[in-house]
Amino acid sequence: MDILIISEFCEDFSQADNDRFLYLTKMLAGVVGDEADPEDTVELVTSSFYHYAKKSRRKPSYPWPFKITFIEEPGYPRNVCLKRFYSHHIWGKNVVKYLEKRGRKPDVIYCAVPSLTCPDLVAKYCQKNNIRFVIDVQDLWPEAFKMLVNVPVISDTAFAPLMAMANGIYKRADAICAVSDSYCRRAAKVNKKVTETTTVFLGTDLEIFDRYAAEKPSIEKKDGEVWLGYCGTLGSSYTIPVVIDALDILKDPKIRFIVMGDGPLMEEFREYSESKKVNALFTGRLPYNEMCALLKSCDITVNPIRSSSAATIINKHGDYAASGLPVINTQDSEEYRNLIDEYQMGFNCSNDDAEDIANKLRELADNRELRIQMGAGSRRCAEERFDRKTSYKKLVRAIRSQ
Repeated sequence: MDILIISEFCEDFSQADNDRFLYLTKMLAGVVGDEADPEDTVELVTSSFYHYAKKSRRKPSYPWPFKITFIEEPGYPRNVCLKRFYSHHIWGKNVVKYLEKRGRKPDVIYCAVPSLTCPDLVAKYCQKNNIRFVIDVQDLWPEAFKMLVNVPVISDTAFAPLMAMANGIYKRADAICAVSDSYCRRAAKVNKKVTETTTVFLGTDLEIFDRYAAEKPSIEKKDGEVWLGYCGTLGSSYTIPVVIDALDILKDPKIRFIVMGDGPLMEEFREYSESKKVNALFTGRLPYNEMCALLKSCDITVNPIRSSSAATIINKHGDYAASGLPVINTQDSEEYRNLIDEYQMGFNCSNDDAEDIANKLRELADNRELRIQMGAGSRRCAEERFDRKTSYKKLVRAIRSQ
């Protein structure tokens, strides 16, 4: 079987790269696990533009034993800008040009959604050429954009073409995979031929996580400190200032806020923490192995996401669970809140409520036994729901099903 995986937003292809689509490609190629079929060939197609660093890519530094193809994309300066839509449009057209000149047609195309132009054009290409088309929904566009620019009537009208494009992608899929049940339900709502969907959390490989977590962290913890960890994007969807407000309420010098990640609002968040005289450290974006080691050194994690966010189960959830630490959560996603309750692995808080966060943080900071107990629930959740070596076998089956 000739398998083509398409994902615009891949990471850096280093050995420490924890990207979902690189990991799936490694499984299919036999680099990890035992899912390889000697009759298969697998190719990963991605963008020449590195979304996270906002710059052109270099060739992979590690010689992976499968084909990685970079397709030209103009690029864009910010996550939310008109130039980004143009860039995605051009990339989608270039991907289809590549498919048309590739030589042989693949047996199956496994395509990340979003962005939208590429999956839309690839769906039509697959339909025309009788190629199995499998989608993997990572986020809901344009719903996520409508949350940011929510002007009644005007927003619906402005985003109507993107909504039609998304529905067309979902409708044409021969199989639907997604990172959450709610995303699967959204795609399946407009698809009349898929009877069963496949939900697989982003997750992480626990064996790899544990190996990285055992490394010496880049920062040394002082005696008596309690570290509150955050990892991920520093942008408008994340209410880091509310966490800072909670720390300001507590005014507890032993609690240190370790913020791992980068994004357009990093300096604004850093300046706000300084204005509040909160004990916070902003590390910037770290290689995955360094992030694992530092996260494991924390005592508590925090997941502060705006109530308007369309996000459900995301990358940091798997890493938090793998770390075996309790989580303080403000995200409204019913799916994630239910996981926290089911595994008793932390506290759900009211969104944007600094007092509530402060109270829960105080309870955990002052009670080591409670941290251990809830942390054990986190790790159990990771082992049962987030371990890629087991969970991604369902994605492999979705790809190979006829």
